Amino acid sequence: MTTKAVHEGGDYIIDGAKTWISNAGLADFYTVFARVGDEPGPKGISAFVVEAGTPGLSVSQRIDVIAPHPLGALAFSRCRVPEANLLGKPGEGFKIAMSVLDVFRSTVAAAALGFARRALDEAARRALERRMFGKTLADFQLTRAKIADMATAIDAAALLTYRAAWVKDTTGGRVTREASMAKLFATEQAQQVIDQAVQIFGGAGVVSGATVEALYREIRALRIYEGASEVQKLVIAANVLDDYKPKELPLT
Repeated sequence: MTTKAVHEGGDYIIDGAKTWISNAGLADFYTVFARVGDEPGPKGISAFVVEAGTPGLSVSQRIDVIAPHPLGALAFSRCRVPEANLLGKPGEGFKIAMSVLDVFRSTVAAAALGFARRALDEAARRALERRMFGKTLADFQLTRAKIADMATAIDAAALLTYRAAWVKDTTGGRVTREASMAKLFATEQAQQVIDQAVQIFGGAGVVSGATVEALYREIRALRIYEGASEVQKLVIAANVLDDYKPKELPLT
């Protein structure tokens, strides 16, 4: 992280740049992470709320991706924000970011779940309506096997997603393991469910503008943002291995 914030009087002066920012140019407020002081690593990161109209803040680029999503880059040039806009305490930015990821990863899982459910709806209707060789697609065993796999994956993803949300709601604490499992499984399975839906549609499934074609483009990014699937596996493994490490006995 190279964006810096310098304490000056009762304000912070932010200089630097950010990219891959959701709702860049549309949001009224931005949560900005910047280095304050010379502390290395996570300890030197602080978080600030910056209003969109603040002088020195500009949208420097629009980023077009395969599915409609407002992404862009922000530039900060002596962007002055009040000290009161600091979130938490100086140096707590990384901690804040990680706790927020617990929630965001659960919401990404929920979005993937919604995409997958729509894909199953489309595929099931198509299978029942599309006639070939004197039968409907739904009459063929291979089609039924696809539908069964899709439905099972969706229900399993739903349970992991609901668990992450429930644990957060009931404990109020960190749900790093639960959220990472939900995000990993739901997004990966949604990709497969949507791919099978396209297959059931056949040629009609790759026509631009078809619902399953749009879902096919929409789902791909969810396996990347808020931590790619590979990152989720590292997080999950670290949490699991921590459970097996020898615990220090309390002093008596």
